[in-house]
Amino acid sequence: MPRRHVRLRPAPTAADDARRVDADVRAGLDALRAELDVPAAFPADVRAEVDAVLAAGPAAAPAGAPARVDATDVPFVTVDPEGSRDLDQAVHLERRGAGHRVRYAIADVAAWVRPGGAVDAEARRRVVTLYAPDGRTPLHPPELSEGAASLLPGQDAPALLWQIDLDADGTPTGVDVRRATVRSRAQLTYEGAQRALDDGTADDTLVLLRAVGRLRQAAEVARGGLTLPTPEQVVEVDARGRWTLTSRATLPVEEWNAQVSLLTGMSAAGLMLDARVGVLRTLPPADPRDVERLRSTARALGVPWPDGADHADVVRGLDAGVPAHAALLAEATTLLRGAAYVAFDGTVPEQPLHAAIAAPYAHATAPLRRLVDRFVGEVSLAVSAGVEVPAWAREALPDLPALMAAGDRRASAYERGCVDLVEAALLSSQVGEEFDGVVVDVRDGGESGVVQLRDPAVRGRVAGAALPLGTDVRVRLDEVSVADRTVRFVLDGQTPAV
Repeated sequence: MPRRHVRLRPAPTAADDARRVDADVRAGLDALRAELDVPAAFPADVRAEVDAVLAAGPAAAPAGAPARVDATDVPFVTVDPEGSRDLDQAVHLERRGAGHRVRYAIADVAAWVRPGGAVDAEARRRVVTLYAPDGRTPLHPPELSEGAASLLPGQDAPALLWQIDLDADGTPTGVDVRRATVRSRAQLTYEGAQRALDDGTADDTLVLLRAVGRLRQAAEVARGGLTLPTPEQVVEVDARGRWTLTSRATLPVEEWNAQVSLLTGMSAAGLMLDARVGVLRTLPPADPRDVERLRSTARALGVPWPDGADHADVVRGLDAGVPAHAALLAEATTLLRGAAYVAFDGTVPEQPLHAAIAAPYAHATAPLRRLVDRFVGEVSLAVSAGVEVPAWAREALPDLPALMAAGDRRASAYERGCVDLVEAALLSSQVGEEFDGVVVDVRDGGESGVVQLRDPAVRGRVAGAALPLGTDVRVRLDEVSVADRTVRFVLDGQTPAV
């Protein structure tokens, strides 16, 4: 008999699997960008205008408005994720009697963007900076957003300088905003700032950031504000193309820094409401039916809900690491539906509040990365100075809510799509394997829901009879589609429906 030749293929190695995942993710990201029409390079007319603007330097204050002040003597610092270059905010704090003075410098994007010009038009098309694991798609050209307009350390930069005085309880007693030139002294990272605070080596600015942040957190609780203590899914790729998906809890210093941003946004909202012109970020109060549903879920999960406790009090006390709490947090997201942008001129909105903040609020502190903030800044400047709002800013107000809504939808779909893609790619070779997780949502009368895995930090659809909400479970990976960015699990010991 003739000899049969058999070619043996070696089993895939970890390196082979990593290369396959890398190829799948990168191809999937390209497909996702095409699907959502994510912009690529900036057009030639935008690049030409940026060159001209950089050559000319930042614009002066409008006629009739106060001139830009020199605040380069104030020792501002920035606190951002490691590697950031688009630095919108720099902070300085000092004690003032029994209270504090907060100085918050916000990048003056309007000093670089000509109203009606090519950069302005492109920003209205892009709306927000989009983030993906393999890079960002900026709102403004990097020469501005990561260069001249950014509050990089050691660089004199035009800014909107907010000065907010607080009493001993952290309540604002005075607000002023003006154009200034600032110079950040240092670019701090969240991790580095937290280490310095923890080991006692932090300087006065960070120590006061902690003090003011805690005061503002207490004020938020007193107002009835609501922040969901939910860890974020973080996708990372190293220089060798190895992808990972982890869960990351927010550091305390991030929350304190966020309180200064919220304070500024609330101050901007107050100025605009007093002048009856501007644009707010609103959120309606939670629907009583959603609150009652949350209360019923808490009862079913055995999570205490003390008599007389507000839903915000209960949610603030949850720990996402506890299975029942993780499920209740997933249900609590229904309380935060209906966020919108509302423009007004001459009258105030019928519903001006942002329910999660429990106060009127405006997006004012990220103009390098979000379109609406540039206009909120201009209106706030004019109101604070007692001058007319520039016509270009006022005329744009009616269009901003629709632009922002569309931009936010695309950003949300992009970020969710990136995570879903990486989840599917990482799990694509593990169909049939079992994982530990927690059922955090139940649908279809208990026949389907969502499971949060322990490791990797994946959320996916799960099927099974009588899914145990808020309970540790063992699930089997039943189906993966990298192209569709989906994963599907079944409860261990059960057979998926055909």
